Amino acid sequence: MSKTVYDVVSKVMNVPITELNDNSGPETVESWDSYNSLLLVDELEAEFSVSFSLEEMSDVHNISDIKRHLKSHGVSLND
Repeated sequence: MSKTVYDVVSKVMNVPITELNDNSGPETVESWDSYNSLLLVDELEAEFSVSFSLEEMSDVHNISDIKRHLKSHGVSLND
């Protein structure tokens, strides 16, 4: 399922999946702006059938944070 996280980020941010890693975030992905962050949250919530709180959304600084929050919602990522 970790690949699914990368697939969603790749699609929303319009970057090749090969350019992403757990440290990828707004600091390293040029298209990762506030608008795309909201789109990303929406896509992740739909893909994994979860609902993130505002606190969780503001606590995402990279893909590793996304995975941590998904796990806290019971999503098994098989890392």
